[in-house]
Amino acid sequence: MFEALFKFLKYIFKTVTKLSIPYFSLEENDLKFKISTDNFYNFTLYNIEIKTRHDSYVYEAYTLKANDIFLEYIHTYNDAVWNVQAFSCFLDLLKDNLKINSFENLEKKVHTHYEFNIYRVNKSYNLHIIYIYEMYKEIFIVDTKGDLYENLLRNFEKSYNYEFPKNENIILDINISLAKNNAINNYFRLASN
Repeated sequence: MFEALFKFLKYIFKTVTKLSIPYFSLEENDLKFKISTDNFYNFTLYNIEIKTRHDSYVYEAYTLKANDIFLEYIHTYNDAVWNVQAFSCFLDLLKDNLKINSFENLEKKVHTHYEFNIYRVNKSYNLHIIYIYEMYKEIFIVDTKGDLYENLLRNFEKSYNYEFPKNENIILDINISLAKNNAINNYFRLASN
């Protein structure tokens, strides 16, 4: 009887754990990504600068700059919905901020709640963009060097081979936030409206 109860509780735990994939967190100086129930990937950050973002539809939001990484994390309230496709709006805001004229998608890989894209910008450098979506959460990561992109993607595709030229000393001042610009652009609203 105890064995059957144990198996049942183990089944419930695994089911809940699978529902919580992907899991993303910032703990101390590490970005932590849940790949599967037993597999996590950590990426260490240096020189972290975090700005908390506020909006009436947002439970928690922040932007983060570190190393060659820019990240925006948005966790909306349960009764808030997006009026637009979140990733598309993030790309539009990024293109405006960086004054991008040409933006060519070189690679797109999709793995359960993770979308990996490489864009050729103004025919001169590559931007690696990772989009992670959870229930009520959107995470946008811009990686100028490609290290996080390549290593995180290898957790999904063991034989992944990065075939693009690496950027040499690209320094971008990315200062954007969908949460901050919601008051102007109405990205999200209450579901009842």
